[in-house]
Amino acid sequence: MDTPTTTLVDNGMLKQHLIDPEICIRCNTCEATCPVGAITHDDRNYVVRADVCNGCMACIAPCPTGSIDNWRSVPVARAYSVEAQLGWDELPPELTPAELARSAPATAASAQAAATAPAAPTAPSEPGTQVFRPAQYGASVPPWSAAHPYTNLFTPKSPATATVVGNYNCTEAGFESETHHVVLDLGSMPFPVLEGQSIGIIPPGTDALGKAHQPRQYSVASPRNGERPGYNNLALTVKRVTMDHHGNALRGVASNYLCDLQVGDTVQVVGPFGSSFLMPNHPRSHIVMICTGTGSAPMRAMTEWRRRLRNSGKFEGGKLMLFFGARTPQELPYFGPLQNLPKDFIDINLAFSRAAGQPRRYVQDLMRERAPDLAALLRDANSHFYVCGLKSMEEGVVMALRDIAHDSGLDWEQVGPALRQGGRLHLETY
Repeated sequence: MDTPTTTLVDNGMLKQHLIDPEICIRCNTCEATCPVGAITHDDRNYVVRADVCNGCMACIAPCPTGSIDNWRSVPVARAYSVEAQLGWDELPPELTPAELARSAPATAASAQAAATAPAAPTAPSEPGTQVFRPAQYGASVPPWSAAHPYTNLFTPKSPATATVVGNYNCTEAGFESETHHVVLDLGSMPFPVLEGQSIGIIPPGTDALGKAHQPRQYSVASPRNGERPGYNNLALTVKRVTMDHHGNALRGVASNYLCDLQVGDTVQVVGPFGSSFLMPNHPRSHIVMICTGTGSAPMRAMTEWRRRLRNSGKFEGGKLMLFFGARTPQELPYFGPLQNLPKDFIDINLAFSRAAGQPRRYVQDLMRERAPDLAALLRDANSHFYVCGLKSMEEGVVMALRDIAHDSGLDWEQVGPALRQGGRLHLETY
């Protein structure tokens, strides 16, 4: 292994950054966030390359479970390799003082090597160009008025058991793409969730290595008081996976398991997760929701909570804007219910990239068409922006916000960081 560059402490010791495989839900947030490419993964574990990690801490706050925030003091010569980490089912114990002392003679030379080692190579770039990184504008703190979230109440070693009380195809029947709305009841077990949080589902059985499946993460699609108000239940939006990104046949383990569940079946649930992708609670706050496919789940939760508050007469909310994209209307989850929402309650903009006889349109195209409205919201400190869906949409959406700001006379170099620091622009892509 190359010489580690992670933060060194006294006496040639390495404060090595590790990810707890017992808590990690394999959501890819850390790898997508890391600015130096120090995080990698295989089919089971996400791990940190000690020879690349520079201890910048950029990945710590976005992690929904806290599994990323683990460290071990080890002699440089005994740093845990990527291969070792990929084989872990749990973190190794801390080295005892005696074990550290025995390694001291080997450490001095290693520390000297680390101090004189060249920096890890970086990818070349064109002179005078600057790479646009949309993730740098995503907030890692919630809106100041968000409700307090509870996280990691249930783990893979002690999951909660939920009963299926509903399973509906929420896309038009008869088409290849199929998305289900799955309702789970937690019975008497307290399981508090907020709009924007997620849970993990543990599929039954074992993987190719004979080990129990890791939890799969799904955003909650119901508001804080339940899919059915007053009941201890929640809803998920699950797309049945039948092919990979290249169009090759692939049967998603968790998605097909969930889509095939029958009423009365039980599932193992972990979580909840997430402490920043939360909606504001203060009156007159504006919410802009930008999503594709099953990225609509947290947006449905936020919309339904606002609708219930509005119907109760106890909340004076600001504007709701939705930019929702899918390949065709038939593949758009919740297409029918969306049409029934009052026009004075929510401003809905739908983009279809594969609709027959129509030009391809994406959510960022619709955003540019609504530039005057979005520019006004960018100027308003009460506005919050949420992006959820495929990773490929992230850059186009943030660049659209940047261009809208520039064209309206706003300085994006001030607006972008302010959105992040104020917990007003949230990116949750996969």
